[in-house]
Amino acid sequence: MIRVAVLGDIGSGKSFLASSFGYPVFNADLVVSSLYKKNKSLFNKLTKIFPKKINSFPINKNDVMDVIKSNPKNLLKVVNIVHPLVRKEMNIFLKKNINKKMVILDIPLLLENKLNLDTDILVFVDANKKIILQKLKKRKNFNLQIYKLFKSIQLSLETKKNIADFVIKNNFNSAKLKKEAKNLTSKILL
Repeated sequence: MIRVAVLGDIGSGKSFLASSFGYPVFNADLVVSSLYKKNKSLFNKLTKIFPKKINSFPINKNDVMDVIKSNPKNLLKVVNIVHPLVRKEMNIFLKKNINKKMVILDIPLLLENKLNLDTDILVFVDANKKIILQKLKKRKNFNLQIYKLFKSIQLSLETKKNIADFVIKNNFNSAKLKKEAKNLTSKILL
């Protein structure tokens, strides 16, 4: 099984590219959303640390965002609680797809949390920062403060781009990005 990890900025089109390969995708953001809705143990851990902010199950993502906004140090506290569960779900995903030719990992903190292997193929999605910010501002619940906090715990884009095996330019043309994914798949699966 070949592991392809998609890297890039928040809002750069990583998830769209990941889904365009046509192979199983582990999307960490969707896993976190699912954990908030279904994992009572996660709720109990977060409630112990933030009893005034997180006190109803399923966990409301906005409550978590409020916790982070109230004190930037809370971001790492939340990440340290949620991340082990994401890692566990990733391992389940990998076992389930062990016989697939390729899997795609769409995990924002992949490198930062040392979830990558030396054999992973790293694909960096390069997109214009101004366009990314314009698109992000149109998203429901977008918060510039939270965006900057998440960026602060991530490796620099330059670092990710430099270590990537492939760099895909995203001009936010979905047909073109799908074609790039297809071309990249044929190179990877030679």
